[in-house]
Amino acid sequence: MRPQRITNGLICTTAAATLALLLTACGPSQPSTQGTTEPATGSTPPSPQAAPETSTPPSPSASSAQSQPASPTSTASIAAPQPTAAGAQLCKASGLKAATDDTGGGAAGSVYMELILTNSGEASCHLKGFAGVSLTTGPNAQPIGAPAQRDTSVAVQDVLLAPGKSGTAVLRYTQAGNYPDCTKAAAAGFRIYPPEDTASLFVARPSDACSNASIELLSIGAFQAR
Repeated sequence: MRPQRITNGLICTTAAATLALLLTACGPSQPSTQGTTEPATGSTPPSPQAAPETSTPPSPSASSAQSQPASPTSTASIAAPQPTAAGAQLCKASGLKAATDDTGGGAAGSVYMELILTNSGEASCHLKGFAGVSLTTGPNAQPIGAPAQRDTSVAVQDVLLAPGKSGTAVLRYTQAGNYPDCTKAAAAGFRIYPPEDTASLFVARPSDACSNASIELLSIGAFQAR
């Protein structure tokens, strides 16, 4: 009986071991470490900083600075300045009135007078320099004798004449009787050319002239503001 019991025990032990192996094989496999999953061999997990780079959008001030074109050197977009007195034209005979004032008196056979030019136009104009003055028999007649010589004792000024304003210059007339060799001719007045103008004005003032051009009866100064 004893050998049979031994045989039966071995059978039972063998069966229990076999059953345990079967249960182990059929059950779910447990990971060696819980809470983490190891990557496959040879692969490198991405770093949190390895995210794709994105370009930083420009600040509003930078965007506006880039989108705006450079300032042009041309001033075409700037409103044109309004005309000023500095842009006024030279005074012309067509916009002037002429007169003389001989209340200044005389000396040594000469008469000193003011030649007065008044702006009769609607816009300001410049009066600068010396007028051309000659004795003549009428407004459109030819000059008699020598024209007025320039008296440079007074500096030239740029006189701006607003409408209705005047500029003056000293005009000296020497009596023709002071010159024994004077060939006298009757003059009706002065023919006056404004500075840098080819048109003339006439001021009536009867006097004696010398027809010989070598005798200078007239002198004229530069215009000044009145």
